[in-house]
Amino acid sequence: MQITFKLYASLAQYLPPEARSGNQVVLDVAPGATIAQVIEPFALPMKLVHLVLINGVYVPPEERATRTLAEGDVLAIWPPIAGG
Repeated sequence: MQITFKLYASLAQYLPPEARSGNQVVLDVAPGATIAQVIEPFALPMKLVHLVLINGVYVPPEERATRTLAEGDVLAIWPPIAGG
């Protein structure tokens, strides 16, 4: 099945070079793939995986290892952001 995987801010550097300018890549993943399984090959430091959304809906940290994705889902991740 296909999903769209989006990484924002400093996390975009973990995408393949050709996908970095658009901050997203379409992935073929196994049916029933979890958030954790999708992000594992990208070697994201877990301390930088702060805000996780599926189709615009927040996924709390305790659900990220077991929450599965469906065909056409959009998985978006933001790092912690500090401002002043």
